[in-house]
Amino acid sequence: MSGQGRNLTLATAAFLLCFSAWGMLAPLAPKLEDRLGLSNTQTAVMIALPVVLGSLLRIPLGVLTDRIGGRKVFTALLLYCALPPLLVGFADSYAMLLVAGLLLGVSGAAFAVGVPFVSEWYPPERQGQALGLYGIGTAGTAISAWTMPAINDNWSQEAAGIIYSVVLLSFAAVWWANARNAPDHRPKTTPYGRVLRSGSTLWQLALFYFVAFGGFVAMSLYLPKLLTDWFDYSQTGAGARAGGFVVVAALVARPLGGRWADRFGGQRVLSIAFFGVGLDAIGLSWQASDPSIVPVTIFCLTMAFFLGMGAGAVFKMVPTFFPDTKGAVTGIVGAAGGLGGFFPPLLMGIVKDATGEYVMGFVFLVAFAWLCAGQALAVSEPRRRPAGAR
Repeated sequence: MSGQGRNLTLATAAFLLCFSAWGMLAPLAPKLEDRLGLSNTQTAVMIALPVVLGSLLRIPLGVLTDRIGGRKVFTALLLYCALPPLLVGFADSYAMLLVAGLLLGVSGAAFAVGVPFVSEWYPPERQGQALGLYGIGTAGTAISAWTMPAINDNWSQEAAGIIYSVVLLSFAAVWWANARNAPDHRPKTTPYGRVLRSGSTLWQLALFYFVAFGGFVAMSLYLPKLLTDWFDYSQTGAGARAGGFVVVAALVARPLGGRWADRFGGQRVLSIAFFGVGLDAIGLSWQASDPSIVPVTIFCLTMAFFLGMGAGAVFKMVPTFFPDTKGAVTGIVGAAGGLGGFFPPLLMGIVKDATGEYVMGFVFLVAFAWLCAGQALAVSEPRRRPAGAR
């Protein structure tokens, strides 16, 4: 396997494993809610909390990757990520679960390490497709949705924590032995303040990722509880269906979004994606008061496709607009996406407790999605540099 292919595969696998750890708590949420007597809001906080620290740490980890390279940063991150799953496995109270979730959130920062690492291996005209393939790692939440309930039901919550920890430790050794920084990697020490003042495009990309990736994270993490509330599915059944949402978004739509952004331009792909998300959110708000499984499935899976497509397009645009500060900008935009995954589950829990239904949560998503569709149409991508230009 070529250096490009090998390092893309390793980075995608590392991201996948970190994200599977990041999503450990959500599939267990319905059972934990019943066992501990939690309210909808308390459960929503527990589900959303891992997003917080991971979102904030994307910023320094992106800068650090620019400076010392993804090989070292990803090694340290994989070693750390092996520890919080043990705490999740042995947590037996709500307070311990909140602490475990907060520490587990660091795993979500893996995204900001892999984007600059992978993009350095590819020329600009192929970065959208490469980063779309790297984004397959977000399917790690599907692994959690399928494996956590099965391990918990057949063995125990403690066994799940131990298994996840051992797998992450083992892959840390594989990564260090085989991953390499791109041959032209050079340490970058761009002043962070200058990046923050780089113009409105940075904040537009952050908004786009806040909705696209944030919507994906929020739906994939909250969907098991949503399906349990609506259709009284078992923990395993709800987790399996939530895994299908993740597969469509991460394995199918995200690579296509990056590829189509290479070909047609990221702003066009984004405008279509956000318009589609808004339509699906209207459909789910209609279903929220009297849900039926067939239309809910259609709306959820098509929304997964549009969200994944949008997320893939955004990270084609990051190295296009910011070729010399990819890590720093990835951290900022990635943090916005992570925070986008924190607030919706919390909002959904509050709306459910206050109104007894989820309607208003989906109405807010319509507004945000169509705002982003309009913003995307106003973005003009920069002209490509001549081949070999830096």
